[in-house]
Amino acid sequence: YDGKCVFCRIARREEPGTALLPSQYEDLVCFRDIKPSAPHHYLVVPVEHMGNCKMLKAEHIPLVKRMMEVGKAVLQKNNFSDLNDIRMGFHWPPFCSISHLHLHVLAPASQLGFLSRLMYRINSYWFIT
Repeated sequence: YDGKCVFCRIARREEPGTALLPSQYEDLVCFRDIKPSAPHHYLVVPVEHMGNCKMLKAEHIPLVKRMMEVGKAVLQKNNFSDLNDIRMGFHWPPFCSISHLHLHVLAPASQLGFLSRLMYRINSYWFIT
């Protein structure tokens, strides 16, 4: 736990302004992005502090799969069912603003604006899907 990390504080329910969305896993939280780039823009975050996506190794594959499951479930609970029109991924350092692992879940991807399409470009130098 890093008390200076806003995502650690959100995950521990210490940030009253951030509502947590349902997650089927106790070790993951999900909440709306404060600067949404799509009608549905959520972040899925491990409760335990973990650095950015550069820290991910083969043993983290189950974690990333669970993060994706949470993202899809939140979209479906919010009446978004076209899972072919979503974008999920991580910003690659130094392009991530918070150094706590977080998966961006955006939908519909077809409605991303010009700048958002650049920021969340599939498998670009700065965003990996």
